[in-house]
Amino acid sequence: MFKEFIKKIKKYKRIGVVSHIRPDGDCIGSQVGLSLWLKKNGFDVQAFNDDDVPVNLEWLTQYFQIQEFDLEKIKQCDLVILVDGNALHRFAHSDSWTDSIDAPFWMIDHHPDPNDEFDLQISVPGASSTCELIYNLYNQYDIEQLDTDAAKALYTGIITDTGSLQFDSVTPKTLEAVADILKRGDFKPNIVAEQVFSTKTEAQYKLLSEALGTIKLYENNQIALMYVTQEMLEKTKTTNSDTEGFVSYPLSIAGVKAAILMKDLAEDGVKMSLRSRSNVNVNQWARELNGGGHKKAAGAWHPGPLDKTIEEVIAIGRKQLNSD
Repeated sequence: MFKEFIKKIKKYKRIGVVSHIRPDGDCIGSQVGLSLWLKKNGFDVQAFNDDDVPVNLEWLTQYFQIQEFDLEKIKQCDLVILVDGNALHRFAHSDSWTDSIDAPFWMIDHHPDPNDEFDLQISVPGASSTCELIYNLYNQYDIEQLDTDAAKALYTGIITDTGSLQFDSVTPKTLEAVADILKRGDFKPNIVAEQVFSTKTEAQYKLLSEALGTIKLYENNQIALMYVTQEMLEKTKTTNSDTEGFVSYPLSIAGVKAAILMKDLAEDGVKMSLRSRSNVNVNQWARELNGGGHKKAAGAWHPGPLDKTIEEVIAIGRKQLNSD
């Protein structure tokens, strides 16, 4: 899997590792895990993201610093490696960010349908997470380099991208990787779980209470929708990042095949997270809205307003149900 990667990377010295905007656990975990591997093997490496690291993942940055997106610093790199995304526009809020960069772009990712715009790509849609792929890099090169810091980063990405090993993307290879990560990292799963999942604030629960009241079912109770508005955020003194995990609540309703969490960003449109626990392909659903992701989990955006967004998104979902 990483044979060509390992062979070709030896001719580079200064490497920038960039993770996708609106980062999640797999994004940050794979970025930190890869950056530590590069550092161990003598590369001059810097990590960047065009958004802030979520509060529940900030602890990972003590293992490797993730800097504010700095185009001038990235220009100085001999190579740019992009993790946990398969299209260049997913890595910065400016679509033209790559125009002034002469370095080659490599990609490591597990999402389906990658864009053909990379000089080298490790694309494995069947993998549970990008962190599972980075584990394979360690395993293929020198597994003894997998220390506690890297192990915690990779474990974080795997459990957050698999619903704590509940999703159908989990394979025996995933569980073998997790067992080896825990063994070599010499830590208990609760150490990471408490950092990632037990950092909710009172304000976040107040926001959740507001959002739960918006849940509505469509298409004979097969689609569930929940939304968050700017007014709710202001009332509870929270931000959009505080909605992490909210989509699991409408998805857990009996009989629901797919769920959507919408975040009304006012003049910036409506951002949405789509989840499926059936054969409904939310990746295809999201792609009709210029988004994408996985069959079971995807994201998209609509210019709004909210009422129009709901109408159009449910219409697309209706087609998905009919093709299910």
